[in-house]
Amino acid sequence: MKSEKIMELIKSRHSVRQYLDKKIPEDIRLLLNKYTAELNHKSGLNIQIIYDEPDCFNSRKAHYGKFENCANSNNLDEKCGFYGEALVLKAQELGLNTCWVALTHGKSKAIVADDEIEVIIIALGYGKTQGAARKSKSASDVSDIADNSPEWYKNGVAAALLAPTAINQQNFKFKREGDKISVKTGLIGPCLKIDLGIIKYHFEIGAGKNNFKWA
Repeated sequence: MKSEKIMELIKSRHSVRQYLDKKIPEDIRLLLNKYTAELNHKSGLNIQIIYDEPDCFNSRKAHYGKFENCANSNNLDEKCGFYGEALVLKAQELGLNTCWVALTHGKSKAIVADDEIEVIIIALGYGKTQGAARKSKSASDVSDIADNSPEWYKNGVAAALLAPTAINQQNFKFKREGDKISVKTGLIGPCLKIDLGIIKYHFEIGAGKNNFKWA
């Protein structure tokens, strides 16, 4: 998918917590399953999508993707955020709504091996609404951006500000040295490493991967 198209999806996608009692059709499931397999192959994660499971969430007939992997991966949470957001935007492209869910869910039916742990769950389905935009920090709040910063850097930070973060904390800071980019999260807050992966995915889309290197 071209970055321009993904940016359109980033701008239109909002968290949705209430879903219609409407099944995801088979053709959409096939596309989601194929994309999930591609993400698993690329990342080494074990993303599972479980359909028609009404008990995991309070929202009736919610559907969700569950992310797991081996517990000895030192960047597991960040990786789940990065590839999870790719799946979220794929779902948006297919006309579905989503919500990242950390704690407010019941027991899931995902298959978890002995050397795997659950990291995060994403609800997906047909929302009762398309959600709404939330309040956001400014570019100067989350980066060292300046008037003479390159356009790709400004675009990357703008895309990162549209990233979903736990309780909308936007607890991150970008720094640029030439074409080298670093980003760090704060020390206190929920799901910070997952947020970091989501933020990095957004920044790459906005800035263009060919324009910079992660420091």
